[in-house]
Amino acid sequence: MTQHRKGLVLDFGGVLTTPLVPAAFAFERRAGLAEGTLLTGLYLDPEALRLTEELERGNLTQTQWNEAAAIRLGIPPDNLMGRIFADLRPEPAMIAAAAAARRAGVKVGILSNSVGLAPWNLYDGYDLETRYDAVVLSEGHGTRKPEPEIFRIVLQELGLTAEECVFVDDTEQHLPPAAELGFATVHAVAPARTVAAVETLLGIPLTDEHPDLVPDRATP
Repeated sequence: MTQHRKGLVLDFGGVLTTPLVPAAFAFERRAGLAEGTLLTGLYLDPEALRLTEELERGNLTQTQWNEAAAIRLGIPPDNLMGRIFADLRPEPAMIAAAAAARRAGVKVGILSNSVGLAPWNLYDGYDLETRYDAVVLSEGHGTRKPEPEIFRIVLQELGLTAEECVFVDDTEQHLPPAAELGFATVHAVAPARTVAAVETLLGIPLTDEHPDLVPDRATP
């Protein structure tokens, strides 16, 4: 393969972790909620969406979000975000692919819409600061995907242009704004397909086995 690009920007939840939706469904079952309650109560309601966006911008704490979301769902607020996503685990294929890209000289950055860091830290145990070349969490910058500014921030931290980078996200609506800036984009649906698409765009193999690189994450 001939290497085509110098940078790889990865979303975190649903890319370096297992998918978010099955974890949410599992929480609904544990909490005795009807399937789809989270979607209806938190992601199809305009005010709930506004609160989540404020959380992602760092204008609302996770505890405040927990309390507001709990009222909508009719359940206790204690560590609600952590309870919702308790089943998330590291995605070994993507973590190994990111490590392989770095070994090949590709700069790898994380670009994530944050959900707050306390009382539950989504990123705990993944060693982001040592395993990646840039880590941009939305709450630290007052902007969020899909706003162009947050893509410019990660590019600045990597020292690359959008045309030099591949961007991977499991949320499809985040891809067009990145593409408009010049990124090559990959919609993360299944890890094997995602890795294959990134391999093609970067022009390097990413499927070496390095099980020691996968975090041993305890249950939240």
